[in-house]
Amino acid sequence: MTSLQRVKTIFGGLMMLLGAGLLVAYPVDGYQFIGFILSVVLLGAGIRSLVFYFTMARNMVGGRLILFQGIIALDLGMFAFTLQEVPPVYILLYLLIAHLFSGAVDVMRAMEARRIQSPWRLNLAYGIANILLAVACFFCFHNSTLLSYVYAAGLAYSALLRIAQAFRKTAIVYIP
Repeated sequence: MTSLQRVKTIFGGLMMLLGAGLLVAYPVDGYQFIGFILSVVLLGAGIRSLVFYFTMARNMVGGRLILFQGIIALDLGMFAFTLQEVPPVYILLYLLIAHLFSGAVDVMRAMEARRIQSPWRLNLAYGIANILLAVACFFCFHNSTLLSYVYAAGLAYSALLRIAQAFRKTAIVYIP
């Protein structure tokens, strides 16, 4: 990880901590904030992937995968923007599914990393935390204030893991 990547990771973690603080400070309107931030992040990721595809990845092996990821992220971001005017239950359901899917992917990535004897414990902890966050939110689904607090706790945990990841030493492979 380069110094710029470390700074970007720390900055992203601090922004996530700020978002968690806003959710704790304003739990009633927290779902609108979460929905807006999720929409912006998905739109940004989709646009970034599409720009990367059209500038470089179309000439790479597996470049179509980046195109598909960009289209799906852009589509999900636009869909999340349309959810701003619907009842909060749908936004929270959308977030639950996103966290459950993200947690499952992280757990599978950790198991694959374990199989090839690579560092895997942090990915496993992050995936399990996302799955537990989704389960906790499912049981708090009727109380939006409690749901905002649970989501803020999960967001703070993710931010702290992201900041810790920025300070970890990365292995460098030397090819003689």
